[in-house]
This record gives sequence, C-alpha cells and structure tokens, in this order.
Amino acid sequence: MSTIPITKRGAEMLKEELHRLKTKDRPSVINAISEARAQGDLSENAEYDAAKERQAFIEGRIAELEGKLGAAQIIDPTTLDAEGRIVFASTVDLEDLENGQKVTYQIVGEDEADLKEKKVSVTSPIARALIGKYAGDVVEVNAPSGVREYEVLEVRYI
Repeated sequence: MSTIPITKRGAEMLKEELHRLKTKDRPSVINAISEARAQGDLSENAEYDAAKERQAFIEGRIAELEGKLGAAQIIDPTTLDAEGRIVFASTVDLEDLENGQKVTYQIVGEDEADLKEKKVSVTSPIARALIGKYAGDVVEVNAPSGVREYEVLEVRYI
C-alpha cells in the first residue's frame, strides 16, 4: 500500500474525527438502535432503519480514517529544509500576472484541501504547477477558467 502525504495538522484533524466517531457517534447510534428495537416490529420501523443506516456510515468512516492514518506519511512543514523550493506542505505567496492580485496557498493532502482556508490539494492543477519552483519563478496554471500565470513571490515552511 502506498503512503498518503498529509500535514501534521491534517493528521490531527483526522485523529480528532476518528476519536469523536468512536467515543460519541458510535455509542449514540447503538443506543438509537436498541431504543428502536424496543419498539417491537422491525419490518416497518423507520427509526430502526435510519439508525442502522447511520451505523453503517459511521463504521465505514471509521474504517476509512483508520486506513488513511495507517498509510499516512505525516509531514511537518516547520521541519522541512527544501532550500526555498516549493514542496508538499509549503506555503506559497503568489501574484496573478494578469490582474496583480496576490494570493497565498498551502499545498496539502486531498483530505485537508479547503479553498476557504487557502489550502489546495497536492493533486490540484495549481499545486502540480508549483511543485519544484522557487521564489521569482513564473508558472502557468491550466485552471478550469483557462491558462493563468502567477509569479512566485515567497515560499515558506510554516
């Protein structure tokens, strides 16, 4: 099985979700199932069906998270020494050469990507274009809206 790159913060988020699922959600759904069972006939018991469906979802998510964490290669950006090169987990300041707008992105794993938090997946077009570049480089990104050019202003490992 191949490893999945993930930042230290991303691994912590997955561990927190796994803990919540095991300690809160799983016991809650088990109680809901036993309460629904106590109502008698299960053949037309909507509460029972809903609780069983929820239990299947929770158990599936627990298995998925355990698999991801088991295969995770946790990368702490503060310990990186990439000599100014853009790598996984680095934070990059960019300037759009068309309109002069400045943006900052951190390159993260697929599970951590959140554009609202300026975190882009390592598999996204912009991250693929940036990997291996240095401050001062100009990159072309094949975005859904067309080709965009960005200048790399700064690369940080925070």
